[in-house]
Amino acid sequence: MMFKIFSSVRKEFLLLVSDKVGLALMFVMPLLLVFIITIIQDSAYKIVNENEIPMLVVNHDEGRQGAELLNLLITSRLFKIDTLNNLPESALKKELLARGKMIALYIPSGFSAGLESNAGEVSHIMMKDLGLEQDSAQIKMEKMPALSFYHDPVLQENYSASITGVIDSYMGMIEKSMMIERIYSDMDLGAKSDKLNAKMTTNRVRINQIIASNNNSAVIPNSTQHNVPAWTIFAMFFMVVSLGSNIVKERVNGSFLRLKTMPTSFMLVMFSKMAIYVIVAILQVALTFSVGVWILPKIGLPELTIPTNFPAFAAVVLISSLAAVSYALLIGALAHTQEQANGFGAISIIIFGAIGGILVPTFVMPEFMQFASNFSPLHWCLEGFYILFLKGGSWHELRWVMLFLGVFILICQLCTYIKLRIEKII
Repeated sequence: MMFKIFSSVRKEFLLLVSDKVGLALMFVMPLLLVFIITIIQDSAYKIVNENEIPMLVVNHDEGRQGAELLNLLITSRLFKIDTLNNLPESALKKELLARGKMIALYIPSGFSAGLESNAGEVSHIMMKDLGLEQDSAQIKMEKMPALSFYHDPVLQENYSASITGVIDSYMGMIEKSMMIERIYSDMDLGAKSDKLNAKMTTNRVRINQIIASNNNSAVIPNSTQHNVPAWTIFAMFFMVVSLGSNIVKERVNGSFLRLKTMPTSFMLVMFSKMAIYVIVAILQVALTFSVGVWILPKIGLPELTIPTNFPAFAAVVLISSLAAVSYALLIGALAHTQEQANGFGAISIIIFGAIGGILVPTFVMPEFMQFASNFSPLHWCLEGFYILFLKGGSWHELRWVMLFLGVFILICQLCTYIKLRIEKII
């Protein structure tokens, strides 16, 4: 019996190593994808999360408020400010594009005067309503100033709105401070406004940022934590090109029928195929994850953090491998030619990957596509890794992942058995 198992496994191993294209797809492709996509996405992550946003500021205001707004932007640590105060506004758009910056802010002349006038009007109305207005003289009103925010047309609308929201919040701080100072001044209270200003600035509602994790894990999502498992799963399912075509070839050339005349079991042959390719899938995980742990940090990318719940991690790897192998067996049983197996198998994996969150995260998809992603085995494989890597998940959280992939494996195996049974191979 052991000799039969050894011979069957050896035969499958020789078939595998003879398929150079299949091996390249299974091992070289995921490494290239992990390197290329992680490098590209890491730059995008850093622009949003770590790097200061380059901003060109042209300040034509000679008053105190223009300089105060500029100082708030600098001290926010959100922006890398480059000032060019002598530049006319008409040339700002051209200068912005020439410098390769994404955003620019123009502070007009009369900015401080307009804010002072508005603060004076508010104070006048308040004093009059309180019956404290002594001087009935008309207040000279200045036109309310308007800032100009320039941005590159490729900048996404929500990103641009976030930046203008930050600027607007700083403007609110400046205006409130000016109004308090003006009201106190009109009430002849002088510098006593400093205490109220300080109180309103420091005693504000805080926002506590908490990472959603069930075991107090402090792992912060990054480009590596997404791309390494995502493209490893993609490569695992791409074994359909190698395994699927091998099954079709053996069905077409009569190898399966000849096996029936030999003193061995066909199920032993299928078990050998599954065993070899499950080992291949596990090796894919070991290879790409090792790159994430040891190689990516060497080139300045985030390090891959292996989950602490190693038994659950091993279970997710195993069930993902079985799902990939079972799907490849199904394609090999259904296809009539190797071209069909390769073409349909590869295209179906790309579709599964697209709707499953491999190419684009599911949370940015339309609602109906998020629903459709539940029918992609790649989505559930990736969800299993997400639960372990990013959410510090437990066995309880993995129950739906295990259930869906378990059902998927059973359906693929059952359909493969029925198809081979119909063809009288089994």
